[in-house]
Amino acid sequence: MSRRHQQQQEEMSSEEGSFANFDEDDVLSTSEDDDHDDDDDVAQNRRNALLDKDSDEEELERFVLGSKETFREQLFRDDFLPAVADSKALVQTAAEDEGTTGHEHVSDSMLFTLDTGADSDEDLELAPAKQAAPRQEEKPEEAPAWEDSDDERLTVSLAGATRLRKLRTTEAEDVVSGTEYARRLRQQYLRLYPLPDWAKDATTGSRRRRRRSSAGSAGSSASSDMEVDSDGESVGAPLPLDAFLRDANSFAAPTTAAAQDGSRKRRKLRPETLDIQRTRDIPDTHKAAVSSLAFHPRRPILLSSSTSSIMYLHHIDPSAHPTPNPALTSVQVKRTDLRRAAFVGPAGDEVVFAGRRRYFHSWNLASGVVNKVSKVQGHQREQRTMERFRASPCGRYLALAASDKKGGGALNVVSVATMQWVAQARVDGRGGVADFAWWGDGQGLTIAGKDGQVTEWSMATRRTVGIWRDEGSIGGTVLALGGRNGPAELGGDRWVAIGSNSGVLNVYDRNELVVKQKTASATGANARQGAAAVEIKKLPSPARSFEQLTTSISVVAFAPDGQLLAFGSIHKKDALRLVHLPSCTVYRNWPTEQTPLGRITAVAFSAGSDVLAVGNDVGKIRLWEIRG
Repeated sequence: MSRRHQQQQEEMSSEEGSFANFDEDDVLSTSEDDDHDDDDDVAQNRRNALLDKDSDEEELERFVLGSKETFREQLFRDDFLPAVADSKALVQTAAEDEGTTGHEHVSDSMLFTLDTGADSDEDLELAPAKQAAPRQEEKPEEAPAWEDSDDERLTVSLAGATRLRKLRTTEAEDVVSGTEYARRLRQQYLRLYPLPDWAKDATTGSRRRRRRSSAGSAGSSASSDMEVDSDGESVGAPLPLDAFLRDANSFAAPTTAAAQDGSRKRRKLRPETLDIQRTRDIPDTHKAAVSSLAFHPRRPILLSSSTSSIMYLHHIDPSAHPTPNPALTSVQVKRTDLRRAAFVGPAGDEVVFAGRRRYFHSWNLASGVVNKVSKVQGHQREQRTMERFRASPCGRYLALAASDKKGGGALNVVSVATMQWVAQARVDGRGGVADFAWWGDGQGLTIAGKDGQVTEWSMATRRTVGIWRDEGSIGGTVLALGGRNGPAELGGDRWVAIGSNSGVLNVYDRNELVVKQKTASATGANARQGAAAVEIKKLPSPARSFEQLTTSISVVAFAPDGQLLAFGSIHKKDALRLVHLPSCTVYRNWPTEQTPLGRITAVAFSAGSDVLAVGNDVGKIRLWEIRG
């Protein structure tokens, strides 16, 4: 027996003898300590059991995280692709995983080839690597989230609802499927509202930027904004509007003679009472006072501008959903307070706008090109600002009030086609030009001076036809021409209205303004044509003087059909009146004390004389429908 074994026996015998000396308390305490040690051992064994990995877990870990083999070698194994296709192959034996294909050392360029349709030995050798391609092609494309499979089984009646009739392509069309109904709703929405930025992809955005750099395209959408810098150069040329107008059926102008005759033959309005009803307001509010309002001569479009350097084009459609009278586009001229904007010509295919600057802009709606006119050649010193301009009804000329008041005042006439100076109309008097208006045929101007003197100037002769004085005027402010069946010698306008600082508005019948003499007889061609001498009364009497307002007249406008006249003042709240012509009576039933007008800064009638637009000093534009 070894010494170590002998020592162990002696220790065991000593321990057995020591047990006899323990009392009962020692035994109990020792048993309790043993119980605690047993509990700790059980807990430790459980933790070790949880940390230990079984064969399935080790196999799954090896499959997901990989083993000693590289990722590329594992990717192109023969047994890897079937394992992805079949979920049962996730648990495999080590022997199956160690199989090889013989292509572990082949480069990537040899593994991926282009399919030209011809079979080759290389294609057959790399067949296992190509098996994944058909699976990717056969994967169905996910449908957009906004498409519903139930739309095909849904039918919608377009003729049954009034608001859905505009979605029809023909008058006889009625029932369409849900998918077609959704498509037409999206198409109608895009006609009225611009496409949001988040819906434009990168390719569309790049194409639009190229179109803007080339000053627009006829096939582009017209519902985007445009900015012009302080020098007048176009930062992003506005997209052409006529493409949008061609696509929108609601904008179509009457083309048949019957439709045009129907627009002319409006029922006559009654004096004293007017059937007028408020309609939906313009949704966009200017940040400053509305400086000018103008309706398109052929389309239901309203042009508005303000001193906040922005100009809007709105489609007048109160029934549009979800936004009535939606905005078509807007123009912002940086650091320029727009004082006036107007359509040019009977077709309204161009917009001229200007502020208190030495230049103005012309915007061609058909091409989207914005041109800047920085000066009137030879008259730069006279034309220090171009905010006061008027476009002729014929669309050929543009008259600008000169800043120089020496000699009474002057108007510079510019050709719209060339933007070059054509003629100048000078007036005598003190204080300069208060206001002016073109004759109905565009062949002359009526100019009102601040001293009450009125000048009739002919474009044909480039001379003054006659001068007369506004009765009782102590300071003219505004002037307007309107009506039909007036003297042909003065452009054919029936009425002329002149406002003054005292709040009095005088309305004159231009037929009573002209004194016609008998035609002088002569021989030859003069005998056949005749030479009618024209004379204008120096002190004519007004057909009616309106004294309903007590503050200076600031706005005056005639309806295109000549049956209504509106005049108002910015210096007092709700200071607006409507006059019936030819009776020259003020309507007593409108406006009322509850009519929300505010301080009026601009007034305009639509081309059909059935809509009245009123702009105020807080930038709001309200509309009223004139029914009869």
